[in-house]
Amino acid sequence: MNIGIIGLGLIGGSFALAAKKYSIGSILFGSDQKREHFDEAMHMGIVDYELNHENYADMDVIILAIPVDTSLEVASSILDKINENTLLIDAGSTKTAICKLLRLHPKRNQFLATHPIAGTEFSGPSAAYADLFLDESQIICESQKTRPDLLEWAVQWFRNMNMQVNEMDPEAHDKHIAYVSHLSHISSFMLGKTVMEKEKDERAIFDMAGSGFRSTVRLAKSSPDMWTPIFKQNQKNITKVLGEYITNLQDFKSLLENNSYDHLYSQMKEINAIKTILAGIKNNKTTNK
Repeated sequence: MNIGIIGLGLIGGSFALAAKKYSIGSILFGSDQKREHFDEAMHMGIVDYELNHENYADMDVIILAIPVDTSLEVASSILDKINENTLLIDAGSTKTAICKLLRLHPKRNQFLATHPIAGTEFSGPSAAYADLFLDESQIICESQKTRPDLLEWAVQWFRNMNMQVNEMDPEAHDKHIAYVSHLSHISSFMLGKTVMEKEKDERAIFDMAGSGFRSTVRLAKSSPDMWTPIFKQNQKNITKVLGEYITNLQDFKSLLENNSYDHLYSQMKEINAIKTILAGIKNNKTTNK
């Protein structure tokens, strides 16, 4: 099986390594906008050959693992060039825009919109590893528009990688992901900004940074090349979520200013219920393995 990967960073590189681990006989072709990333991926054995316009038609599946704005620029032309049995998979963090873009394409039934809910703050081929997707959710959108045989193959492929496949409407996906992913990254970026601005005057502040700070600000190391287009495409949902978040921050500040510590305690106690919710999600993933 010939598998093409466009974008050889964390997600694309990990798909390539997972394909080699879980899909016996796969041959990996890859390309990246940064030539040094392609050279590194070849050196590390992540891919076997270079992917280019001339061999798109030789692929059984092509995965787009590039910034979401670039995906919009290239998806249609890739569909134009693939053979009648190739599947194009998009792995971006927003789904509404690309689904709308390709809705009338003659080969729309050879496209599958997905979002693997997996990642780290690191980027580039060196960040990739085969089990990045282990027990993680793979969201698929508008699967009814994908040709049944190609969809069946893709779902089984994801399950072979030990992913938990879930269906979601693209607009619902973008709304919900704004809460659980995009807001987390914005919060981390802004925490990092706040501390760095203070650090200009008080260098010792980083000497006091413990594991709590490091874990909270971890996502601030994420690539702006990837995240700026995500924030742009999901601007409407993100601004709504940010408004709710800012209101909660302002309420918290007001409680402190008014010495309302009993109320503050009660709020935090209620929020502790998230531990039960997250534990239930983890247990459900384990049960569905």
